[in-house]
Amino acid sequence: MILLIGSVFIILKAIPRIINPEDSDAKGMMWFAILGIIVNGAAVLKLQKGTSINERVVSLHMLEDVLGWLAVLIASFIMQFWDLPILDHILSLLIALYILYNVFKNGKESIRIILQGIPMGVYVDEIKTKILENINIKSVHDCRLWTMDGEYNILTVHLLMVNKSISWQKAAQVKKEIR
Repeated sequence: MILLIGSVFIILKAIPRIINPEDSDAKGMMWFAILGIIVNGAAVLKLQKGTSINERVVSLHMLEDVLGWLAVLIASFIMQFWDLPILDHILSLLIALYILYNVFKNGKESIRIILQGIPMGVYVDEIKTKILENINIKSVHDCRLWTMDGEYNILTVHLLMVNKSISWQKAAQVKKEIR
């Protein structure tokens, strides 16, 4: 939500400034961009091995920041030699649009997790079929599958066993066979 609101705010500020450009402090932009590249670059390197949705989204956000700061650095060099104040505002607009694109792309998966939807690429019918391959299981009821973070999936299921007097040890063995 912060990225969405921030991007819309930047777009609303950048469009009038493209029409009526204002001067920017190119040297200040350059030093600020170098600091941004260093800080966000270190964060990207630390997070790039993440596999959960949270780690991927944060890593993507940090990478977007690095690319944005790199663009600001390039624009600040250009603006130090040529009088192009509009460049700063066009760059702001492009970066905000790029961030909005990624917000919507990753938002769909995040909403699926929040609403406890079935994980992408996992099919309940296939799981039921696999469970029913076990000769000790008569039927499957109340099968519920969701993900906690896009990586750790949870399955709850009510199984009707063929042998009603099954021991806990045998039930644990059946559970291992299902996995």
